[in-house]
Amino acid sequence: MDQAVNAANLGAAAAGGLSLWSLFLHAAIVVKLVMIGLVLSSIVVWGIIFDKIVTLRRVNRLASEFEDRFWSGGSLDDLYEADGAKPLHPLAAVFGAAMGEWRRSARIAGVDLARGGVQERVDRAMSITITREMERLGRWMIFLATIGPVAPFIGLFGTVWGIMHAFGAIAAMHNTNLAVVAPGISEALFATAIGLVTAIPAVIAYNVINNSLALFEDRLGGFGTEFAAILSRQSEERG
Repeated sequence: MDQAVNAANLGAAAAGGLSLWSLFLHAAIVVKLVMIGLVLSSIVVWGIIFDKIVTLRRVNRLASEFEDRFWSGGSLDDLYEADGAKPLHPLAAVFGAAMGEWRRSARIAGVDLARGGVQERVDRAMSITITREMERLGRWMIFLATIGPVAPFIGLFGTVWGIMHAFGAIAAMHNTNLAVVAPGISEALFATAIGLVTAIPAVIAYNVINNSLALFEDRLGGFGTEFAAILSRQSEERG
């Protein structure tokens, strides 16, 4: 019965041509599920790509604007009240964490701000903030890292399954004419094609976005080092 159904589908596919929609409609149910899963994964991949591109552009632009204000020579306390107390982007969050820790230490009666303990707390506050912000920016990157190498194998599974059913249907029809064989094989190979179309953007995007994230993390770390040096000098001047 199953072979009869497959034979009927194969004959319908041969009659309907080799359009992408026809290949999907006449594919085996397992192959259809594979195709649907890969298409949905591809949609998610492109959503992540778009979100990361927009987010990275935004945080880099806001970071540049913040650095301009930071190096303009204005009051750090005023900058903290304007940007650091309720940060809207990662660089302001790093500044706010360091400045907030330093100000809390300065309010402690008799504390020596030039001591190593204060500087260590400031450095730790910035380090924790950088880690937290980068984890937030890197959200969903694991999906790109996973779907890139896995999608071709999922497509290959659909191809193998489809070819098995195609050969079974061909045997039931007792006809090896190319016009009969081609649609079933094409349906199976279509799954691999979708897998590659899903995987290639995921792999490229992961490498590019991951590199951009690493550069931005270096930018946060560099700012943190410079700001820690400024706070250290101010602590020594107060001392």
